[in-house]
Amino acid sequence: MAQKKMIPVIVDVPAGMRQRYEENYAKITRASGRLMLFAGDQKVEHLNDDFFGPGISPEDNDPEHLFKIASQSQIGAFAVQMGLMARYGIDYPEVPYLVKLNSKTGLVKTSQEDPSSSQWLDVDQIEDFRKESGLQILGVGYTVYLGSNYESQMLREAAQLVYKAHRLGYVTVLWMYPRGRAVKDEKDPHLIAGAAGVAAALGSDFAKVNYPEKPGFDSALLLKEAVQAAGRTKVVCAGGASRDVKSFLQQLHDQIHIGGASGNATGRNIHQKSLDEAVRFCNAIFAITVEDKTAEEAWKIYSGD
Repeated sequence: MAQKKMIPVIVDVPAGMRQRYEENYAKITRASGRLMLFAGDQKVEHLNDDFFGPGISPEDNDPEHLFKIASQSQIGAFAVQMGLMARYGIDYPEVPYLVKLNSKTGLVKTSQEDPSSSQWLDVDQIEDFRKESGLQILGVGYTVYLGSNYESQMLREAAQLVYKAHRLGYVTVLWMYPRGRAVKDEKDPHLIAGAAGVAAALGSDFAKVNYPEKPGFDSALLLKEAVQAAGRTKVVCAGGASRDVKSFLQQLHDQIHIGGASGNATGRNIHQKSLDEAVRFCNAIFAITVEDKTAEEAWKIYSGD
């Protein structure tokens, strides 16, 4: 019964898909109600900036590095584009996947034009791919840039995606990023709370948001506004720029236990490390997110103490 309480009851999942949705939700959260998402979608988003250069393990320039980490670590799901899944998935069938259905590069800056990111594939195509490949696809994801001149297009695509995904029993994660020339501060706590509320209005299971920042204020306390605004849609925070492991783990613990977040979505902080270190770091993040360990206990998992 405890596990059932972790699984939301949503009426856009038809009766015939209820069991599949519950199974996918239980798998992606490891029956904890929290999501540990290993984000591997930056191959498009940041081109090669996150994968090659000073301070980055040479292993990270090979896309297979992401799959090796996902296969050897404890995670809820590995978020990646379907093209990479099609190339590498045959060797990593045990990985739980979430397909990222839109992406864009950062070559065109916001100062030049407001961001727009159209959907690459339809959910029905993902369902066909899942059946044919046999891969463990548990959910789908999509980015919405609120405040962009093109937000109406992205909002419609996101709404359609969530509806179709739930009809097929998939879990949904919406990346909710206020961004555009109308947006003065992407980390504004009130704006991030609004973005989380939009994810709820779109019906998503999870909203991925940036960790709020405001000078002189505790970000974990500021996050509470977004968590409350999202209601029954759960909030997870993006991992953000690379930082030292100890402070990352403490921040993650605070996000969950002070701010009320239901997990995390971490990319470069994991994959820029060597395989061994990345796996240990993933397991430390998982320990806090899913197993409710303290930051100190997670640090011991990472350091091997």
